[in-house]
Amino acid sequence: MLTHKDFPPEFIFGAATSSYQIEGQSLGGAGDTHWEQFASIPGNVVNGEDGAVACDHYHRFEEDLDLLKGLDAYRFSTNWARILPEGRGAVNREGLDFYDRLVDAILERGLKPFLTLYHWELPAALADKGGWTNPDIVKWFGDYSDTVLDRIGDRLETVATFNEPWCVTWLSHFLGHHAPGVRDIRATARAMHHVLLAHAEVMERMRNRGQKNLGIVLNFEYAQSLDNSAANVAAAATYDAIFNRWFIEAISKGHYPAEALEGLAPYLPAGWEKDLERIHQPLDWVGVNYYTRQKLSHDPESNWPFYKSTPGDLQKTDMGWEIFPQGLGEFLGRLKMDYVGDLPIYVTENGMARNDHSTGASVEDFERWDFIQQHLSEIKTAISNGVNVQGYFYWSLLDNYEWAFGYEKRFGLVHVDFDTQKRTPKQSYHKYKSAFTKKP
Repeated sequence: MLTHKDFPPEFIFGAATSSYQIEGQSLGGAGDTHWEQFASIPGNVVNGEDGAVACDHYHRFEEDLDLLKGLDAYRFSTNWARILPEGRGAVNREGLDFYDRLVDAILERGLKPFLTLYHWELPAALADKGGWTNPDIVKWFGDYSDTVLDRIGDRLETVATFNEPWCVTWLSHFLGHHAPGVRDIRATARAMHHVLLAHAEVMERMRNRGQKNLGIVLNFEYAQSLDNSAANVAAAATYDAIFNRWFIEAISKGHYPAEALEGLAPYLPAGWEKDLERIHQPLDWVGVNYYTRQKLSHDPESNWPFYKSTPGDLQKTDMGWEIFPQGLGEFLGRLKMDYVGDLPIYVTENGMARNDHSTGASVEDFERWDFIQQHLSEIKTAISNGVNVQGYFYWSLLDNYEWAFGYEKRFGLVHVDFDTQKRTPKQSYHKYKSAFTKKP
């Protein structure tokens, strides 16, 4: 069994959450987000559920943070609509006060605060103005970031601009699976470009104010061709370009991948090429979210991007995602070799959904602990191969609102009864705390 001593002494172990998924959007004067709009349309979200109450973390954050004592860090996000209910203009002081108390409580428990500025809770008022398809959102996001960091920036260990831009853009504007639920290639291309411009805007503002340890959190899926045929290899390359390469190549190399531009270039805003110099600016670290692989083949019956995914034969999580730890090891090595060199890397999300049931005192979930160990083994090997991986955050601390899946999918180390809000630490929680609490 891997424990803290199997990793470098400074290696960080923690857990992650996101604001909308746990806090309770109806609480504390927060504004509506595009998730309330999305969930109100029948069929978009399981049972039409939203994050109105979620885990009531807004009131229960002290007891939730107590669960993390002994670990090294906590990754969390601020909620744009909680701080600026209309997305801009008047500040909700109660919202800022909440995050002020939250950061102090994180530090009081000996944890390093890892902030993500945007984890998908776009204020509804800005969604009504086009959201990520509107170029004005670059400045709106910059102003929001200033409001956050003016209040809590002095106490943060790291700041990430975005969590998973692929989900913010492609999943939400091309596939339509997340809010705003659009299926429009023009909207997709604009959103994919504007998110990166907003990232650049906030990086510039943070550098100017002297904020330290700045990064972005990107999600990666191992794109494997179904076989060695030229058509299927090309399909996998296109998937890889859209999912894995678009954002990291723009930031680290200053260009977009050709396979993605083949479909998206006609829909990008005029003059997009000139923006790439601004987007291409240094990071202090990069976050890697990794869950699964995709097996891709050419789909001649579809429109661009002409690929389809075929379920593999490996063990799957409750999300239907194959468990493929080797993919994480591959990405860590690839990032070092092709994109970031010796830049610090954090595995900012990795976890499994499981159909967990509380029996009262505990939840037996040995498969989750095995999942964690397998992926940490890949990280350990990557470190031995010279990759500068500096931390691991399990997703998630708590069972929570799992977006379009409502409250059905449970990723947490801690079971939450959403009727009573009772927290029950699972077997994996106890093993994780025992293995990765630093010993004096």
